[in-house]
Amino acid sequence: MIERLRRHVAPAYLFLCLLLGGSAQGVWGNMALRLIAILIIGWALLDRKDAHQLRAAKQLLLLIGLAIALVLLQLIPLPASLWAALPGRSGFAAGFELLGIDPATMPLSLDPYASLSTSLALLPPLGMLVAMIGLRGYSTAWLAAALISGTIAGVLLGILQVTSGDPANSGWYLYSFSNFGVATGFFANSNHMASLLLATIPFIAALGATVRERAKDVRLRSAALALVGGGLVVVILGLVLNGSLAGYGLGLPVVLASVAMLLGARSRLGRAMLPVVAIAALVAVAVIWASPVNRGATTSVSSRQEMLSNSLTLEREFGLAGTGLGTFEKAYRLTEDPGQVGRYYVNHAHNDYLELAIEMGLPGIILILLFLGWWGRAVWAMARSPAADHFAMAGAVASAALLLHSAVDYPLRTAAMSSVLAMCLVLIVQSRRSARSETDLRPVRHVVVG
Repeated sequence: MIERLRRHVAPAYLFLCLLLGGSAQGVWGNMALRLIAILIIGWALLDRKDAHQLRAAKQLLLLIGLAIALVLLQLIPLPASLWAALPGRSGFAAGFELLGIDPATMPLSLDPYASLSTSLALLPPLGMLVAMIGLRGYSTAWLAAALISGTIAGVLLGILQVTSGDPANSGWYLYSFSNFGVATGFFANSNHMASLLLATIPFIAALGATVRERAKDVRLRSAALALVGGGLVVVILGLVLNGSLAGYGLGLPVVLASVAMLLGARSRLGRAMLPVVAIAALVAVAVIWASPVNRGATTSVSSRQEMLSNSLTLEREFGLAGTGLGTFEKAYRLTEDPGQVGRYYVNHAHNDYLELAIEMGLPGIILILLFLGWWGRAVWAMARSPAADHFAMAGAVASAALLLHSAVDYPLRTAAMSSVLAMCLVLIVQSRRSARSETDLRPVRHVVVG
């Protein structure tokens, strides 16, 4: 019974993340996901076995451990004299002196409570990683089915949202602050819904390719392929209704990469398509970068370029120490012109790499580079391995789309998309291990003696 339940934990948890983890506004949903993640981690710790883990999986867990250690380091109280000597703290120290406050100790983070609260957002993706790596026995097909089902459910909800008579007052939108008038599904931000749609496309292709190869009954194979084709149509419809420029721009390279995956990344035609995919992805990111931050809304910042300039000012001011995890929104106000501040405000840098660099300082930048290096090596090793299956390829394409999108937005700030990325990362490194148990990885060669 336990063994049968084990293989369904990761798909079920992923599906819950897609339904409940679409926005930080969903306090109760996010709390439930974090509590479940703690239970999964506890189960894995109690059920530890001497199962061999691939080196890449160990390296990924090490990077996560370093990230958690860095957050904890930002919460350690420092002597006030040392804290005041850190970059960007002199103004705050002068403010304390003006108010007659003499703090004995201060943590590195400018807002330790925000840092602690933000660090809890790591629980859902960590729970997803542990459910796959620690509990073992997950089914890649069930994971793909959970992802596709959650996405289709979001598209159906999006149809109800855009067809409602008064979108601003429609009960089909789940959050008070949302992109009303477009299909956001279970998210508050239409760009984050677009990320989910983009990540789902390669998994639909992978599921179709797997069914085509493994199903022996022609009728079963035809029915399964018809369902896969229908799912792809629904996802494309979702992109149209979503209205996200990121979805339109990154949609082309994702589709091309999925086609290359089906053709075979090591085939001549598949290899020929890879440069086209890379160029299309770079062009898409450049177009998105040149677009306005908020269409139809007047803010104190009208472009990503202006936001970049202000963010770089913060980076120079706080230097190597950083402002502390989760403090960007408050720190950014230091760069704004009070005369231009209106109803709308900047809560994220719309570039997660830059935002993390501001918050985490030099150690955070090093961690980002280490992670991107790890991802590149893992994808390269997977692409060269004859044991890599279609779901590993789908994980590479989907994670690439999410990482590219993070350069112009912040989709991974949601529990839903961070859990999808966690799933992709494990599939990239572990699908090869599961495939090694198959007997048909390489053709059998016979020696005929006659």
